[in-house]
Amino acid sequence: MMACFTTTQTLMALWRQARTRFSDQLPALTEEDLTKRLPGTQNSVGFLLRHIGEVEMLFAKNVFGEPIQVKAKTLIAQHDTGEWTDLEELLSFLHQSGQALEAVISRQGEQDWQREIETREFGKKTLAESLGRIISHTAHHGGQMAVILKYAVAQPSVASETKVNSGA
Repeated sequence: MMACFTTTQTLMALWRQARTRFSDQLPALTEEDLTKRLPGTQNSVGFLLRHIGEVEMLFAKNVFGEPIQVKAKTLIAQHDTGEWTDLEELLSFLHQSGQALEAVISRQGEQDWQREIETREFGKKTLAESLGRIISHTAHHGGQMAVILKYAVAQPSVASETKVNSGA
């Protein structure tokens, strides 16, 4: 006999499985990995980690209406500032963002998935369609991260490259 799953259970399973393409890379990360970027590109692994977490938090807040506070530093800066070098802090933030998103997904009822919302970023979508956006966003940047980790070498952080002119 086949088990019947609710839409919420099905979409939660889909979200969890899709996010593993990203999250399975996290246990092997080192502090040195956080500054890696491909030649000719701006975004480091650390930046991508923070960005993924921020967008997941924003998604929980703006799409599902979760009353959480999030400051989207990577979106505000629009480039890697070199500050995302604390592995423990980044992993903790990603754990929080994943938990926040899972919590709001799990609270949706059968009819909620057909409710339309409108956002500036991607227009009018149902909650189910919107979930596809965050799944693809996390997978997209997770794939970028995998390529960077495979082919790039650690770089000096942008912050450490900036030298203060003492006027001498």
